[in-house]
Amino acid sequence: MGFTNKIRILKVDLSSGQISREELSEEVSKKFIGGRGAGTYLLNSLLKGDEDVFSEANPLIFATGPLTGTAAPTGGRYMVLCKSPLTGLVACSNSGGHFGAELKRTGTDIVCVVGKAQEPVYLYVDDDKAELRSASHLWGLDTHKTTAILKEEAGAESAKVACIGPAGENLVRYACIINDLHRAAGRSGVGAVMGSKKLKAIVVTGATRPEPSDHDKFMETVKARVKTLQENPVTGQGLPALGTKVLDNIINEHGAYPTRNFQTGVFESTDEVCGEALVEKGYLKKNRGCYACPIKCARVTELPSGNKGEGPEYESGWALGAAAGVKDLIAITEANYQCNLMGLDTISYGTTVACAMELFEKGLIKKDELEGGPALTFGSSEAIVFYAQKTAYRQGFGDKLAEGSLLLAKGYGAEEYSMSVKGQELPAYDPRGVQGQGLSFATSNRGGCHVRGYLIAPEILGIPEKLDPQSTEGKAQWVKIFQDLTAVIDSMGMCLFSSFALGAEDYLAILNAFTGFDYSLDEMMECGERIWNLERALNRRFGMAPGADTLPKRLLKEQMPEGPQKGHTVRLDEMLPEYYELRGWDENGFPKKETLERLGLDA
Repeated sequence: MGFTNKIRILKVDLSSGQISREELSEEVSKKFIGGRGAGTYLLNSLLKGDEDVFSEANPLIFATGPLTGTAAPTGGRYMVLCKSPLTGLVACSNSGGHFGAELKRTGTDIVCVVGKAQEPVYLYVDDDKAELRSASHLWGLDTHKTTAILKEEAGAESAKVACIGPAGENLVRYACIINDLHRAAGRSGVGAVMGSKKLKAIVVTGATRPEPSDHDKFMETVKARVKTLQENPVTGQGLPALGTKVLDNIINEHGAYPTRNFQTGVFESTDEVCGEALVEKGYLKKNRGCYACPIKCARVTELPSGNKGEGPEYESGWALGAAAGVKDLIAITEANYQCNLMGLDTISYGTTVACAMELFEKGLIKKDELEGGPALTFGSSEAIVFYAQKTAYRQGFGDKLAEGSLLLAKGYGAEEYSMSVKGQELPAYDPRGVQGQGLSFATSNRGGCHVRGYLIAPEILGIPEKLDPQSTEGKAQWVKIFQDLTAVIDSMGMCLFSSFALGAEDYLAILNAFTGFDYSLDEMMECGERIWNLERALNRRFGMAPGADTLPKRLLKEQMPEGPQKGHTVRLDEMLPEYYELRGWDENGFPKKETLERLGLDA
């Protein structure tokens, strides 16, 4: 396969069974890069806005970037996009592992799935051959059994599988897609859309490595950045040694470790569940990396029971631990395994259980509603494990948990106990202790999310420079820059963790060496801005209401009760107007006509 900047699409219509190939032009590629950007462009072209999330019209888009499957460090990422069943807004979920790289090696950049199958099917792609096969024998199986059977059917251990588990089949609103057994396109319910289409899996096997525009220049550029990553204390030492759970003690000591459904920011049992404890208790066996990754932050673990798998990572360990007041690392790890088997987003599952625990302790959820299941009390290690399967199969009280925390809490007239933004549950940072992260959460296009603008880096970790976490001054500008650069990284097909060591100039050098487009830094950042604005314009079409850029009342009105951040709330009103002005948006949070025109968007 020779070099090309055209974006090659494999279009699969499950209703008719037809499979065809299309291309997006080099002009689209230059404006949107690929991955998240190209996927958003495609989503915009396919949806009017009022489509039901589980209708045939809602596409499911698997999008690699130009660097996916190349020698670029961390170049193994891909995105899954659709209209979200959890938020009703843009879903754009990122995953690593090896699936994205293998998909790219088939000569395909994007798989765009439309329609619905009558019976369960899976898509098999072998280089330029693609076909739909029956998956009736796989329906109902967990992700590990599904993967094993499909690898055997493909006749190649090198085949890579992305699939759903029972949660996706049963339309749990935060079901995820699992690839390579342990990696997840985790958030916003992309797995539920896959289940609604009766698409159990995609299997890919390819043999063609993507070619850069200038091989020698690209390899020289890549080698220099690999060295930078290896020599950086975060990407070369901290993440390889302890994985993302290196953050547990750091965030807790800062006083921003959300505990018992964000009632406080200090967890008294962090020493029992942190990354260091995973090592000291002997559960961590080794680390592992995704495709082309020099960081290798993944955790390979085994429990005394003999159960084994990967994780928990920081967010999962928090959601299944401190968020629910659970201090039992065995239960946390077991619940993490169950979520991977069932195909559940660990963040939304754990925090929805935490919401239910607060509703239960306040007497709003009655014991008889649990149908004999364990009481939903904070700290219950039994509950955090038990309700994973119940949620995936929508059995008993699990049927309510499967709707997510917002719909759950609304059902009890207590919406304020859902710690979510735009319907998606918040991750493992209490923004009362990090003002910029609070603004980033509030303005995220896909709802509660830390990987759309990770202000924890400057506000707590001091990367690329240390900011005062309680100052609101200048945070709007920082958030905009981080959001735009993250959109670029996602679109390139690289991992956000690389940005702990690499800066915008590094991504520019890698992108230009591969594509030959010769972007200026401003042009590359404008691509990120264009993607962010197209997502926002799409959200408006999907029905996002004015005033949606906000946070749960608890974080805006209730002062942090203890710890280093005691007395603080999120001062969103000090940052949001400046953010809208910098973005060129109106007071309702939507792009002005002149902003869309400047970015060449017709939305």
